[in-house]
Amino acid sequence: MGREVADFFTGIGARLAITRNETGLSQTEMAKEIGVSLRAYHSYEKGDRGLPIEALVTLHEKFDSDVNWILLGTKSARIEHDIDALEEFETSLDRFLTDQGIKIKSEKRGAIVARWYRSLTDGKEIQMEAVHTWIELLRE
Repeated sequence: MGREVADFFTGIGARLAITRNETGLSQTEMAKEIGVSLRAYHSYEKGDRGLPIEALVTLHEKFDSDVNWILLGTKSARIEHDIDALEEFETSLDRFLTDQGIKIKSEKRGAIVARWYRSLTDGKEIQMEAVHTWIELLRE
């Protein structure tokens, strides 16, 4: 798999993790809801595999997920969400991790982003100090 494709799959995986966390489902539950095995679903969130069209359509039908956002990162997960804030947070998070020389697995990074984003959509501002604590708990 080429680097561009791997980056594309990683982005889809991160947005899939956000979508799953918004619904409050575990990976096992989400896999069942969209009709795939847990092993396959886990590989989608990790960015190791592409998400099948059938699973993408099911995500849209069952959870009103924005297909453009999941695939391309454009528009929003739902209209009321602030994607600009999400992108700014992800940039800040990646910059912090790089500056500090911290390595965490992509699914753990996705969990941090999802938790922060969930707080944003719930109207609860999360300070970066709290995010730094989450990072410390998830370090490799």
